[in-house]
Amino acid sequence: MPTRVVVNGALGRMGQEVIRAVLSDPDLRLVGAVEYSAPQPYLPMPEHPELIPFTSNLGALIEKACPDVVVDFTTAHVAMTASRVALPLKVGMVIGSTGLSDADVEEIRELCDQHSVGAVVAANFSLGAVLLMHLASIASRFFSNAEIIELHHDKKLDAPSGTALATARMMSRSRGTEFVYPSTEKEVLAGVRGGEVGGLAIHSIRLPGVMATQEVLFGGQGQTLLLRHDATSRESYMPGVILAVKEVVKTPGLVVGLDRLLGL
Repeated sequence: MPTRVVVNGALGRMGQEVIRAVLSDPDLRLVGAVEYSAPQPYLPMPEHPELIPFTSNLGALIEKACPDVVVDFTTAHVAMTASRVALPLKVGMVIGSTGLSDADVEEIRELCDQHSVGAVVAANFSLGAVLLMHLASIASRFFSNAEIIELHHDKKLDAPSGTALATARMMSRSRGTEFVYPSTEKEVLAGVRGGEVGGLAIHSIRLPGVMATQEVLFGGQGQTLLLRHDATSRESYMPGVILAVKEVVKTPGLVVGLDRLLGL
């Protein structure tokens, strides 16, 4: 029996990509869509013969459509509101929204434990980006100096990206101590050295024409090591999203990061 999926934030760029991915997978079935303002009762999909219920009321849709999973690529606030609705109803959550605080993640964990349901929260669902983070964690054990450069399109709301922050935190945990953050005697432009997490400088670039790129640059005596990942379209996230949707229904509890589902 196919896993029944509802997409929250269905008219967003990621929401539309998730809808296409779900419709193309024979093991999944799209049973509903949610948007803050839903002007009609069914999702406008001329190329799809089945009528997909479309609403602004997630709770009512869950009661009617009986989904197994809600996929959410909205904002932290919207994702938390959806989690407080879906998880108590024993509907799993796959969340790719950035900006979730540690307290938000702990609340999702508590809801999962309390209601014996699963959730996956990940800063990035691109398999290449997850592998970059994993490799950066390994390299962090051998280099004391490193910096992160992340590039995104000019419509991205937050900086640095959730992926860059997650990468920095993983690298810090792997190293076990702070990286060396070289001091600058004279900073001619305030903030030119970027933000800093655990001795790692993070630089955010926002440009039209860019999708999503992350570089992790390590420096040592007489050498540098560069790890880089480029996402050229939102399709790059879909294999990870589909994996998470299929796995989240199997085991209750919270999984943070796609790396755990990949066995890294």
